[in-house]
Amino acid sequence: MNNIKTEFTIKDLENFSGIKAHTIRIWEKRYSLFKPNRTDSNIRLYDIDDLQKLLNVSLLYNDGLKISKIAKLSDSELVMKVREYVFESNLENQASNSFKLAMLNFDESLFNKTYNNLLSQTSFRDVFKNIFIPLLNEIGVLWQVNSITPAHEHFISNLIKQKIHVNIEKLQLSQSNKQTKTFVLYLPINEIHDLGLLYLHFELLLHGHQSIYLGQSVPVGNLNDIQKIYKNVCYITYLTVEPSKETVDSYLKKVYDEVLLESTDTLWVLGSKVSQLKSQELLINSKIKLFKSLFDLLNIL
Repeated sequence: MNNIKTEFTIKDLENFSGIKAHTIRIWEKRYSLFKPNRTDSNIRLYDIDDLQKLLNVSLLYNDGLKISKIAKLSDSELVMKVREYVFESNLENQASNSFKLAMLNFDESLFNKTYNNLLSQTSFRDVFKNIFIPLLNEIGVLWQVNSITPAHEHFISNLIKQKIHVNIEKLQLSQSNKQTKTFVLYLPINEIHDLGLLYLHFELLLHGHQSIYLGQSVPVGNLNDIQKIYKNVCYITYLTVEPSKETVDSYLKKVYDEVLLESTDTLWVLGSKVSQLKSQELLINSKIKLFKSLFDLLNIL
């Protein structure tokens, strides 16, 4: 329990809720919305209850309810109002807030309760696209500004991975594939950010394709082993952090020379490193295709 973050600065509250620190101060002064503790240097410190309250307030405020009316609600009335809102509208904003709180408290039970509640009303695909992807992007920002630690990010990411694995297994047990093309999903050496690639594996199976998931840190030479068994392979990789020691250009050139050149195989590339590609020479032959986002790739499946 010592690893749980229990105190938050006003900047943390801004990062989590999207409500500007200046606005929070005004609400605090004008409506006594919060009563934070203060350090010896007069810095405001808020607790987990304050954060949860602000997330609920922001949900109603962003839906159009005036802050003067929200401030008059007792804590129990605020919770009831949020429940009414969730019942009458979509769950996306409230679910995102619940997932954030689950992450902060390392609360797997709250995560699963929120997820199952969503799943009772919509599909796993919609949950991932509409909630998990924006949430993960937001968590990335929270980590960069030190509002959360890597442990928080790993906790929530691994829980999301568990849900992807469950849905992948369901597809593998229930569906046959088209066998028209073999997709092979992998990450380069020292690349460990596999959540997007794992979800893509789910989507390929859902569309009836044959998908082979190799996962993290795969040497280029190992891709030749696939060619001994399968023809007309489309390799897909995510370049988020790596390659680091070599440039993106030289890495793609290596894949082209050692894997693609003497075959009919192709390579699809996603990730932030795509924007660092300097040479367009490799793209002329159409064996290598770049995608700006996961959604761009999904649109052509």
